Amino acid sequence: MSKSEKKPKLPSFATMAKNFAKDLAEYVKQGAPNVTPSNYKNRLKACEACPHLIKEKMRCGKCGCLVEHKAKWKTTNCPDKPSRWPAELIIKDYDHKRRPNTENIDKTQSSDK
Repeated sequence: MSKSEKKPKLPSFATMAKNFAKDLAEYVKQGAPNVTPSNYKNRLKACEACPHLIKEKMRCGKCGCLVEHKAKWKTTNCPDKPSRWPAELIIKDYDHKRRPNTENIDKTQSSDK
């Protein structure tokens, strides 16, 4: 490491706890969804190439997370700007509102009134 490069430092313990609690709450709220093995590998590759990674500890220097865990969670994103990997969209069955199929409704029902 050259003198011009600074070794990344972890955020304060309080900041790391706050970041983890926020990420964990969303992860649990969404049903603990994980990314695919392929996406997990891609996320780890992005982290390994990042200058904020503290490789000895495999922790992110921006948020303090253990990247091997955070990268698995579908609900999390890289805290760098721009993000090196985004959170993934989670769609649940109850998120979709079904439109009633009006094509087959007998039109005489509405005219009987």
